[in-house]
Amino acid sequence: QVQIVESGGGLVQPGGSLKLSCAASGFVFRNYAMSWYRQVPEKEREFIAEISSGGGNTRYLDSVKGRFTISRDNTKNTLYLEMNSLKPEDTAVYFCAADRTYRGQTIYWGQGTQVTVSS
Repeated sequence: QVQIVESGGGLVQPGGSLKLSCAASGFVFRNYAMSWYRQVPEKEREFIAEISSGGGNTRYLDSVKGRFTISRDNTKNTLYLEMNSLKPEDTAVYFCAADRTYRGQTIYWGQGTQVTVSS
C-alpha cells in the first residue's frame, strides 16, 4: 500500500525558515521522481519543485527559486523541501507527490501539511 506522509509544517514569521519532510513507502522510492506542490483555498494546486529519481536534476517554480531547495535521501525513502526567506504568500497546504518520470505524470499524492507565514 502506497503511503506518502508529509511533516514539518507549522507557523513561521516572515523571513523565517522551515524544512518539510515527506516519508514514502509502498513503492520503490528511488525509481520515482518526486515533487512538491502547494494549494490555497479556492485555487488550483500549484507546482513548486521537482527532483529526478537519482537527485541529479531539479526544477522550480520561478517565485521560489533561490529560496526553496528540494532534496532527497533514497536510503531513507524521504523527500525534503527546505524553505528560506518565507513570505506570507507562501502560506498554503504543501503536498508531496511521486512522478512516474521526471517532468512526467504525478501518480501518488500525500495528504499535505499546512505552512502558515504570518507575524
